[in-house]
Amino acid sequence: MNLQDKRLRILIIGVVVILGVVAFRVISNIMARNTAAKSSRQGRTAVITAAYPKRETIIPKFRFSGTLDPIWQADVAAKVDGRIEKVLVEEGQAVKAGQSLVVLEQIDTAAGLMNAKGTYLDAKTNYEKAKMDVRRYEELYRKGAVSQEALDNMRFALENARGKLEAAQGSLSSAESNMGGTTVTTPRKGIVQKRYFQEGYYAKVGTALFNIADISTLLAKIDVPEGYVNSVAVGGEVVFTIPSMSGDDKTAKGRITRISPVAMQPARTFEAEVTVDNSDNRLRGGMYAEALITAIPKNNVLTIPMTAISMRDDQRTCFAIEDGKAVRKILTTGYIGENLVEVLGGVSEKDYIITGGLNKVREGADVKVSGKESGKE
Repeated sequence: MNLQDKRLRILIIGVVVILGVVAFRVISNIMARNTAAKSSRQGRTAVITAAYPKRETIIPKFRFSGTLDPIWQADVAAKVDGRIEKVLVEEGQAVKAGQSLVVLEQIDTAAGLMNAKGTYLDAKTNYEKAKMDVRRYEELYRKGAVSQEALDNMRFALENARGKLEAAQGSLSSAESNMGGTTVTTPRKGIVQKRYFQEGYYAKVGTALFNIADISTLLAKIDVPEGYVNSVAVGGEVVFTIPSMSGDDKTAKGRITRISPVAMQPARTFEAEVTVDNSDNRLRGGMYAEALITAIPKNNVLTIPMTAISMRDDQRTCFAIEDGKAVRKILTTGYIGENLVEVLGGVSEKDYIITGGLNKVREGADVKVSGKESGKE
């Protein structure tokens, strides 16, 4: 081995030794820091508040939004063609069921009625004459004065006269209805919301002349989610808050009068109808309202404070204290509201639940309950 190879070998060995020493020191430092951090964490104890789950009666309340619409609203149209001769009501006016709203020109309609009456009287006269002819021919037939064929012809004439009389009666009834249609009336009580035309306009059959709304009772339709529908019932109270109302009192009370038995797809919600008494006309139709529904009371349910809840992977969880350490529990929950959570599964009344200081708690961490709450209830 020459001198140059010997020097190279010594150099390589020296580099390896130096790298080994450096690596040893780096690893030693890392392990020392980890040990110190672990010791530090073990030495710290999170101070929290805790309580046991309670069994109590809760009254769930759900918030929705909707519109307070008139219980009945419709366009009132003309039954016959005719020129508007006289308008009898104005917009905003209260009307009773059957009250006249407008009178149409009656000249043509009256003429049609007179013609129908004349036709009916003529048909009635012919029918009465045909009845007398049949009675006379029956008498003559018994005496042998006329043939069976002649009697049958009279009876056929009577039936023909009867048919013409009934047709004339139908035409007369139609003409009378048309005459009555020249005075347009409202089918129900309400308020005249809109008048579409003035005197002189020629209204065709079906032309809407007025819009009438009954606002003595208002109706709100609310979509109740599938998970809530079993907690509400017909007759349940609903409190509406109407932001647009002036004054201090912006609320109105209603009652659930119907709940749809079939869910609306794809949202899987059930339509609930809520009626509000507005006999004092304090509210207006079409107002936006926020609804608070008081549901059926739930007795003897297990509850924990909402402050005990933490989310993990889209699951509601809480921490229970076991042997002085925080243990995470995955919950099955029901109603959530009024700072309470209904617990259906995951913890029992024997679990001591952390209710405050969750920001200082990690799973497996040592915990200490502060103050009086450290004792068991």
